[in-house]
Amino acid sequence: MAKHEKVERWEKYDEDGTTDTEKCPRCSSFLADHGDRKSCGKCGYTKHE
Repeated sequence: MAKHEKVERWEKYDEDGTTDTEKCPRCSSFLADHGDRKSCGKCGYTKHE
């Protein structure tokens, strides 16, 4: 089994082209949800909740 599940880009969007995933304010990448925080893997931005 792979370490991380591969997610295709088209799976992140609804059929109308929208997404409910929060985007990074610095670089516009998707933020990963870690339960108590959200973080960007591209630029390192972290948002604590």
